[in-house]
Amino acid sequence: MKEVLAVILGGGRGTRLFPLTAHRSKPAVPIGGKYRLIDIPISNCLNSHLRRIIVLTQYLSESLNKHLAQTYRFDPFTEAFVSVIAAEQTENEQEWFLGTADAVRRANRHIRHHDFDDVLILSGDQLYQMDYRKMRDTHLAADADITVAVTPVDAAAAPGFGILKIDAAGRIIHFHEKPSPDELDGLKSELPGGGEGYLASMGIYIFKRGALETTLAYDASLDFGKHIIPGSIGELKVQAHVFHGYWEDVGTIRSYYEANLGLCQPVPHFDFYDVKTPVHTRARALAATKIEGARMTNALVSEGSIIVDAEIERSLIGIRSRIGRGCVLRNSLVLGADYYERTTPDPSSGRPAIGIGDNSVIETAIIDKNARVGRNVRLVNEAKLEHADGPCWHIRDGIVIVPKDTIVPDGTVV
Repeated sequence: MKEVLAVILGGGRGTRLFPLTAHRSKPAVPIGGKYRLIDIPISNCLNSHLRRIIVLTQYLSESLNKHLAQTYRFDPFTEAFVSVIAAEQTENEQEWFLGTADAVRRANRHIRHHDFDDVLILSGDQLYQMDYRKMRDTHLAADADITVAVTPVDAAAAPGFGILKIDAAGRIIHFHEKPSPDELDGLKSELPGGGEGYLASMGIYIFKRGALETTLAYDASLDFGKHIIPGSIGELKVQAHVFHGYWEDVGTIRSYYEANLGLCQPVPHFDFYDVKTPVHTRARALAATKIEGARMTNALVSEGSIIVDAEIERSLIGIRSRIGRGCVLRNSLVLGADYYERTTPDPSSGRPAIGIGDNSVIETAIIDKNARVGRNVRLVNEAKLEHADGPCWHIRDGIVIVPKDTIVPDGTVV
C-alpha cells in the first residue's frame, strides 16, 4: 500500500453527539473504555499496511491533536507518519472547512506534495474493521476513478443513508441521498452472492490522484456524499466495493450508546480482542483494576479503576473509574477519568470526588470523563423523557448524559 495515501476527516462539529462533543471533536470521543474513535480508522490503516496517514482537524481539535501526538510515533528511519493538517485561513481563503470535500480541497496544497497513486478518504467517527487492501483490489481490478465502500442495509435503515444502485459489474449508476420510504422503489441492487438489497455508502472512498484533482475543481462541491460522488456518476468510472462486516456510524447519542453497550455482549460484533487486527491507542502505565465485593454481569471494565461493593449490569467502565460502595449501574457507560485526584475533596465542600459516589443508582446513562457524581444520586430518567436539559445533565434519545467535568450534587434525582 505504498502507493496509497490515507486522509482521515477529523474536523466535524458533531452536534448530534452533544454534549459529548461540547469539549471535543467527534473523533476524540472515547469508545470501548480506553480508546478514541479516531483510533479505529488509524488502526485499520496500520493493519492494512498503510503507513502514511493525514488527519484533517478543525473543531475543538486540541484533545484530538494531543492524542495523536502522544499515540502514533514511528521509527524515524521509515516513511510512516500520522500527520495533522489543521484548518487554516489564508490571504485568499478566510472561511473554515465547509464540508468533507471542501476540507480536502483546502488541504490539497499540502496533500499534493506527497507521492501517491490513490488517496483513501476515511471518516473519523465510525466503528468497524476493514482491510483496505481488499477495497483497493476492487478499485484496481475495475480500473475505477473512484471506488466507494458500501454495505447492505434494510428498508427501515435506508432513509438514513446515501443509497447507491449498481449494475452487474458493480459500477455505480445512481445515487440518492437519504431517500424517503416512498422513494425506495427502484433503488435495490443485485448483491454479490445473490439476492437484492439496498446498498448504503459508508463514507469511505478511494480516488485516483487525477480523479481527486478533477473533482476537487468543482468549486460548488462541499461534500463527497452530497456533491462529489453524485456529480461524478456518468462523468467518471465510479465503482462499489461491497463490505459485509460490522459497521456502525456512531454519529448520534443513541448509536454511540448502543455501539458501546454492544461491546459488553459475550460475543460482540466488534472484536477488540483479535490479535490479527489490533486496535491501537495511547499506551498508559495504569495499575490493574481493583474490585472489592462487586457483583457484575456482562460488564466491560477498563484498567486503573476501583470498584467497591457495587452492582454492575451490562455496563462499560472506562479507565480510572471510581464506583462507590452500594452503587447500582445498569445499561450505562462510565467513560472514566483523565487523571487521578491527589487528595479526596472535603465532603463539606459540596464537591464530590471524581467518579460515582456511594449508594447512587445509574440506569440508561452516559457519565462523561472527570464527572463528579455525588452520593445517593439517582440518574434513571424517571419521567421517561426523550429530550431535556438540566443544570448538570442532559437527556437525549431517552439517555441521561452527565457532561465532562460536571458536578452532580449529593441526592440529585433525574
